[in-house]
Amino acid sequence: MSLPDDYRFTRDHEWVSVDGDIATIGITAHAAEQLGDVVFVELPSVGTSFEKGDVFSVVESVKAAVDCYMPVSGEVTEINETLESAYEIMNEDPQGQGWIVRIRMTDTTEIDQLMTAKAYADYLSTVE
Repeated sequence: MSLPDDYRFTRDHEWVSVDGDIATIGITAHAAEQLGDVVFVELPSVGTSFEKGDVFSVVESVKAAVDCYMPVSGEVTEINETLESAYEIMNEDPQGQGWIVRIRMTDTTEIDQLMTAKAYADYLSTVE
């Protein structure tokens, strides 16, 4: 599984891609693989603010429902509306078109507390 070098990752298998103070967030390919076929994604409302660690979404699959935890603090600026009808994107391209939300970060330094691609790959080797 290829991990983009410019992404950051959490131990809960969320990924973050940053452009200025906007963070795009989703679940990792590892998480999508573990979940199996996604059948529903609960999306937050645009304008909702979250603190780092808050549950911001629930992803349901044929196997389980899992909470998604906000990796950085901020306000939702956009949701991936495609997920409302095309859940399979979460399985087909979880670290690309299967993103969940975009937020405006309130503290851009929080990104530095997340794992790099190499650190996440090393972490995965301990949980697989």
